[in-house]
Amino acid sequence: MARVKGSTPTRNRRKRVLKLAKGYFGSKHLLYRTANEQVMRSLRYAYIGRKQLKRDMRKLWIARINAAARMNGLSYSRLMHGLKLAEVNINRKMLSEIAIHDADGFKVICETASKALAK
Repeated sequence: MARVKGSTPTRNRRKRVLKLAKGYFGSKHLLYRTANEQVMRSLRYAYIGRKQLKRDMRKLWIARINAAARMNGLSYSRLMHGLKLAEVNINRKMLSEIAIHDADGFKVICETASKALAK
């Protein structure tokens, strides 16, 4: 049986890893082994970061809604409970945008929640 060297796939794999490692400090962008370790770690961080971004954005929206709700005499939890009772389905991202850009509209939403809580 003939000997298989496999140089082309190996070279392509190494070139792909080194291309991903472009811009890394020190030998991490020059040597295949250290570059491969760093690329694997970086891809793991990127995966985790995509999940953390969703958490962080939700925390930010809630903080903004809470601040705006307190200006209108409600806490965040009472506002959300009142909206649920009033069957107003607005997600937190949109509530946050309304709170920032349309204070009068958010005031109407807070009044709706207050009326639903009073019933």
